[in-house]
Amino acid sequence: MSDDIRNNRPTIAAITLFGVVVVLIGWDLYIDFSEGVGFWHIAVESVIFVVAVIGIVLMWRQLDRVRSDLVEARVEAAQWKQESAALLEGLGAAIERQFGRWDLSAAEADVGLFLLKGMSHKEIASLRNTSERTVREQARAVYRKSGLPGRSALSAFFLEDLLLPHEDLERSATG
Repeated sequence: MSDDIRNNRPTIAAITLFGVVVVLIGWDLYIDFSEGVGFWHIAVESVIFVVAVIGIVLMWRQLDRVRSDLVEARVEAAQWKQESAALLEGLGAAIERQFGRWDLSAAEADVGLFLLKGMSHKEIASLRNTSERTVREQARAVYRKSGLPGRSALSAFFLEDLLLPHEDLERSATG
C-alpha cells in the first residue's frame, strides 16, 4: 500500500463514516417523510444530514489538499536531487580521495562513510555483516589514521568548508 494512502487512512475513514451517516439519515428521512412524522423530527434529521454532507465535502477538500501538497513535495525533492547530484558526486569523490590520503583500507573507508552518515556502530555492523567490536576497531583506525579525535571531528573535517563562514551566516540571517 502506498504511503499517501496509508497516511490518509483517518481522512478516508472519516469520509466513509460521513457517507454512511448520509445514507442512513437520508433513508430515515425518506421513511419518516413518507410516514408523515412531525416537522421538528424531520428538521433535526435534515440538519444532521446537511452536517454530514458538509463533513464529506470538507474532508474531501482536505484530502485533495494533502495529495496536492504531496505531489508538490515529491516534485521539489526530485528537483533538488537532480540539482544536487553533481555536487554530491563531487563530495563523494573528494571524501574517497581523502580516505586514500589517509591510507584507509576498503573496510575502514566503508566504516568512515557510514560514520559520516550518522550511523551507529550497531547499524554499521548489521549492514556489513560483522561484529560491533570489529566496527569499533575500524572506526578507531579511521580516527587514528586521520589524526582526528572522533566522529564529530571526522564530520567537521568534511563539512567545514561546505558551510558559510560564521560572519557570512550572521549576515545572511540578518538579511
